[in-house]
Amino acid sequence: MPRIKFIVSYDGTDYCGWQRQTATHENNTKPSVSQTISKALEKIFKHEINLNASGRTDAGVHALNQVCHFDTTRPEEKLIGWDLGWALQSKLPESIVIKKAWIAPPEFHATISADKKTYRYLVLNTHTPSAINARNMGWMRKPMDLDYFNECTKYIIGEHDFKSFQSVGTVVPHTVRTVHSAKWEWRNEKVAQFTITGSGFLKQMVRNIVGTQLLAFRKDWKPETMQEILLARDRTKAGPPAEARGLYLLRVYYPQDLDNRCRQL
Repeated sequence: MPRIKFIVSYDGTDYCGWQRQTATHENNTKPSVSQTISKALEKIFKHEINLNASGRTDAGVHALNQVCHFDTTRPEEKLIGWDLGWALQSKLPESIVIKKAWIAPPEFHATISADKKTYRYLVLNTHTPSAINARNMGWMRKPMDLDYFNECTKYIIGEHDFKSFQSVGTVVPHTVRTVHSAKWEWRNEKVAQFTITGSGFLKQMVRNIVGTQLLAFRKDWKPETMQEILLARDRTKAGPPAEARGLYLLRVYYPQDLDNRCRQL
């Protein structure tokens, strides 16, 4: 069975997250991103689709380059040269766009094969909030000092136990993760962006890191407080998660040999 890999971007505002939800979930009135894409794929391929992604994004979180894969019974010769994204677009809402697609080697797995990921968080830093950006950025009124934020950030770079920044809801073998890089920068004069790359992330880990830093800045905590919170391994010591609307899955990295063996459709 041919394995198809594709990259999708989406505005997560109107979805309960990436994953299908149970009937008792508080967001069950909203569809999931995976459910919406799977239904569109099944209309085209005429069989049930088991869709896998690099990871789950929470309700309201966006993606610029989410990586997915699925297997199909359609013969490979009927896939070569086919514009899957264009074929799907009429069956998807405007908030979901398939950007590129490939035939991947059978050992490729969107979740398991991923080496690292990059997330980005956007904060609108203005005196009043913006109605136009309300769906896609966080907001902070107090003028931000990015030197302060980067001083806080240096304590999370490297291999650490990030239990203090893990929200409940997903059972994992351990809470040790490696952050390869993390930095605050001005995207423009009104928008600050936090970009973080790591081997993997715990549930709401990025939002909890950003939310804690925003709280620390508002309360004038010393930057070293971030290290104290990290070492405490206690979620109650950290701040609340930053709003989901400001978070984007920016990029997922895979071994070069797997990427080289993918053939673009």
